[in-house]
Amino acid sequence: MPTRRETILAALHARLSALPAVVLRGDVLPERVPAAGLLILRDGEPGEPEVTLSPLRYHYQHRAEIEVVVQGSARDAAFDTLCASIGATIAADRTLGGLCDWVEAEAPRPVDLAVDGAASLKASVIPVVLHYTLIDPLG
Repeated sequence: MPTRRETILAALHARLSALPAVVLRGDVLPERVPAAGLLILRDGEPGEPEVTLSPLRYHYQHRAEIEVVVQGSARDAAFDTLCASIGATIAADRTLGGLCDWVEAEAPRPVDLAVDGAASLKASVIPVVLHYTLIDPLG
């Protein structure tokens, strides 16, 4: 049975998979970027929890990351559309079906990356903060 942390990350991945881009989880950047763009969800870092007693609870602000990569002549527009789609997907269900207390994405910091013999890439990492509570730090 998966842990609650894994269930939350899988739910975020499932929500992102509804977008037109190819969505991977924890994979390496492939040799070719699909025309619709590419998203790679990284599990990130749960960080140090705040702890409350009686009952014992661990409150996390887990920082996952979504790598966004687009390529082609219209990469600026494609990047903007893809980032807006990620924002709309997160805003549509900020609790991931009740699994989290709150989910919030931070602003991207895009960079252009030159590729020898091909159109350059536009890429960014979008941090996503997942607020959730566990009864066990390993759960």
